[in-house]
Amino acid sequence: MANKNSKRMQWYRVDLHVHTPASADYKDSESPYVDILRRAERRGIDIIAFTDHNTVGGYAAMMAEIERLNFLEQTGRALADELRLLAEYRRLLDKVLVLPGFEFSATFGFHVLGIFSPQTSIRYIEHVLLSLNVPPDVLDEGNPAAGSTADVLEAYRLIDEAGGIAIAAHINSAHGVMMRGLNFGGQTRIAYTQDRHLHALELTDMHKRGRASTSRFFDGTKPEYPRRMHLIQGSDAHSLDTFTEGKNIRFGIGERVTEMLLKDRSFEALKALFASTDFSRTRPYNPDKKPYDFILAAREEGPSLVQSFHESIERKGGKLNNIIADVCAFANTNGGTIYIGLSRDKNQPIEGIKAVTDAIKVLEKEISRVLSPALEVDIDTQETQGKQIIRVLVPYGEDRPYAINDNQIYVRDEGETSLAVRDEIVNLVRQGMVFMRNEGNNGQETSLTSEVISEEILPTEPVMIDENEVAPPRAGAEIADVEERNDTRYYMIRDLRNGNIVKNVTRDSARRLWHYAIRQFDGNPVKEDKVEWANGIGLWRRYKKGGQMRYDLVQRDNGQIRIYYGVTENGMTGPWEAFLAPDEEEATS
Repeated sequence: MANKNSKRMQWYRVDLHVHTPASADYKDSESPYVDILRRAERRGIDIIAFTDHNTVGGYAAMMAEIERLNFLEQTGRALADELRLLAEYRRLLDKVLVLPGFEFSATFGFHVLGIFSPQTSIRYIEHVLLSLNVPPDVLDEGNPAAGSTADVLEAYRLIDEAGGIAIAAHINSAHGVMMRGLNFGGQTRIAYTQDRHLHALELTDMHKRGRASTSRFFDGTKPEYPRRMHLIQGSDAHSLDTFTEGKNIRFGIGERVTEMLLKDRSFEALKALFASTDFSRTRPYNPDKKPYDFILAAREEGPSLVQSFHESIERKGGKLNNIIADVCAFANTNGGTIYIGLSRDKNQPIEGIKAVTDAIKVLEKEISRVLSPALEVDIDTQETQGKQIIRVLVPYGEDRPYAINDNQIYVRDEGETSLAVRDEIVNLVRQGMVFMRNEGNNGQETSLTSEVISEEILPTEPVMIDENEVAPPRAGAEIADVEERNDTRYYMIRDLRNGNIVKNVTRDSARRLWHYAIRQFDGNPVKEDKVEWANGIGLWRRYKKGGQMRYDLVQRDNGQIRIYYGVTENGMTGPWEAFLAPDEEEATS
């Protein structure tokens, strides 16, 4: 159990994607390296990384120049201009931390950033590039097309195992692993953005909100992408200052950066951030806007698969028990964040928690007492609107199933916490066994990995049905079968998020979404002529639940009609997006 207070940290401006004259396509190829540091200082940047194409040549050239100047000074041979330049380097390097790295071109042209500690030798970083099959004769060319044959996943692994930070570069644009129009299977895309050796994703639209943003895929609510990812933005600077290239704006050094809440200005602090489950410590920097309040933003989004809200921590009325149930449910599902001191209703005033220290002690003690097996959660205090809020960061639990008082097993279903039923418990046990098996692999601890995802935790690609090859949505519930025994109807429910089948569900035992599906199935059968059809799939009903839009969708399958109840927009991709209601954020922007 950890109790951390982010007030001990401070915000730093970070640009982890900067090219230098060592990249063949760098525009200001004749500019000295000290000018890069001057630009970074002018733009208030605290940390930058030199990430030239398939080479560490830029960082090596700057360090070689500094080493030469130091030698001249020590031997008394330095001229006045050389002494001034050395003093300028020392002054700038005292203000701006420069990290060595590279931008590796993997197979299919995907780009991966590898960033290392300044204590890492240049030869060692070059060894990583050679291990990634960058030809020795082009190691210093800075060529984005270096002829490498190493895969993206191999790049993540080798960078991570070498002690570096692996970042998928500009994933939603050219040479990014999420770029649209590439004919890759869903499992491949999942692996490229969820792999356990991958530390963060670089976006070019980090400032965007709403349905059109890339970030929505990686907040832990998308069934295809259950591992929540750290998101950053960088300048990808190929020049000192911004310039236009055709219709594209190419940013200069430090002109698109991320603010990061760090313990100090160091590589170790960066790596610790990317290893943490605190996703509020990165934000796009915009000097023209007020600082981003992540608590208000979370409340605006409302309860979801990965976040919940509680007004107080009192035992009275079972409020404390409800918080502990959420801890258990998040650990058994995708992990998540619990905010205590404000209601889920964004129209209600924020009350906050008055005796914060005492409340945290109560919470820590209760989690340790009733939750088994033991789970490491982070608890801290945050401030919003002048009120103190308690925040609980719950990791994705690997020793599942987690239980309260040994026999109450909770799971998270969209924005609700519920007791798990038998078939869900069986699946949780299977997932726990997968993690145990992977832990025994070479004695290495594992986390939510692409291997584990594809093996058992997530089902394989949804099975395509014949007509138009459109897969079912990946959220909501489907009634797969009904049988009557002893005057009671028993329903077989398919959870569309993970493909699990839950049998022997009755109206009395059904949780909210299942109860809604049963009620609609029995009392409001689909009328085909009332469906809004589009090539074999259709919209039957659109409604709001808890402030969130939900959809009842239908699909023709070999002469039958399949009905998908209570689908949220997170599960509607591909052709299903045609039925989405207008995005309120986009409509008002």
